[in-house]
Amino acid sequence: MGRHHPRRRRRLKALAAAAGLLALLLAPAPAPAQGNFEIQVYGSELTAPGQTMLELHSNTAVTGTTRTEHRIVRTQGAAHETLEVTHGFTPWFETGFYLFTSVQPESGWEWVGDHIRPRVRVPESWNWPVGVSLSLEAGYQRRAFSADTWTLEIRPIVDQKLGRWYWAFNPALERSLKGENSGRGFGFTPAAKVSYDVTPRVAAGLEYYGDIGPIDRIDRPRDQQHLIFPVLDIDLGPRWELNFGIGAGLTPATDRLIVKMILGYRFGPLPPAH
Repeated sequence: MGRHHPRRRRRLKALAAAAGLLALLLAPAPAPAQGNFEIQVYGSELTAPGQTMLELHSNTAVTGTTRTEHRIVRTQGAAHETLEVTHGFTPWFETGFYLFTSVQPESGWEWVGDHIRPRVRVPESWNWPVGVSLSLEAGYQRRAFSADTWTLEIRPIVDQKLGRWYWAFNPALERSLKGENSGRGFGFTPAAKVSYDVTPRVAAGLEYYGDIGPIDRIDRPRDQQHLIFPVLDIDLGPRWELNFGIGAGLTPATDRLIVKMILGYRFGPLPPAH
């Protein structure tokens, strides 16, 4: 019987591997977050020293989830309104604060949570060929809107202006500090943008947002999130910013159709025109 043991061991290993693969394929998707409270690809430029930027992020899922799932309230028909206040302290340091709210079809206006986001950048005086900055964002969201109530995000930012063209890449990493996904480690949530100046005041472009799961074990394709937004950036003057887009979700885990707008106003001294 001794000579049959290696063969039996190989069979057991094969069965164990097959069972592990089946468990992975049949495992439930990570508990979702309602998300989409701030849909933005960051550029490297900071708020000028002594200046305060006030931004209103508005978006709604025209086609999304229609009932409470995994204790997360529905997204379809819910309006997300986020107030972002950012103050520039030095040419290389700023801090932003977010107030997340949601207008739910059933219950009306609700507070969702708050985040804080310090950010630093490589000074322009270094004359790097690309802009580079780094933000850290941490904060709380209520359990009704996210399976992870406390989260941390590390967002490197690289961008460049080439004539009428502009591109930006945010290879962000996000980790749950408290919640259902706190043991999953850092997840990869990249964002990117390419735009072209159609006129001196209007730029048309594409924005991409993704969430592929933990960096050491990515989610199944159907459980990943991928969004594409055709967008317009409209120059309303040196104190204003306006971004508008309509996004399409590309996977079952993503809301299928989202409309978003960012309207911002700068208080305080304006930087010298370039």
